[in-house]
Amino acid sequence: MGARHTYRVIVRGVWDGLTDRDRERLLADADRHGLSSMRFTEEGSLTYDAALKRFSYRFTVVSDADDGEEMAALLAEERAEAALAALGLGHRALTSTATDMDTMKVNDRGRRPGRPARPR
Repeated sequence: MGARHTYRVIVRGVWDGLTDRDRERLLADADRHGLSSMRFTEEGSLTYDAALKRFSYRFTVVSDADDGEEMAALLAEERAEAALAALGLGHRALTSTATDMDTMKVNDRGRRPGRPARPR
C-alpha cells in the first residue's frame, strides 16, 4: 500500500424522475442545501437550488495516491449514488472532478522571493 492522499471531489448530476413528493421535500430543505452549505466532508455535502435541475455533492476522499484522482472520483460517485438512493431521489448524468490536496500548490500572496513568509 502506497502513501495516502486526501482528495476533494465535486460530483455533479441532474435530478431525474422526481415525484411531486420528492420536489416538495427538496424545496422544503432548499435553504439548508444552498451555497452557504457547501463543505467538503467524508459523508458528502449536497447542494442544489430551488429550480431543481442540477445538484452537486462535495466529498473528501482519502485514497491510495497510486490510484490517483480517477479512483477518488469514482469512490465519490459511488458515495453520491448510495446517498441519493438512500434518500430515494432519482438522478442521472453524474460527472466529477477531483483535486489532490497533498500535491496542490499554495500561492502565498504575502511572500516575495528571498523573503520569509509573514506570520499570520
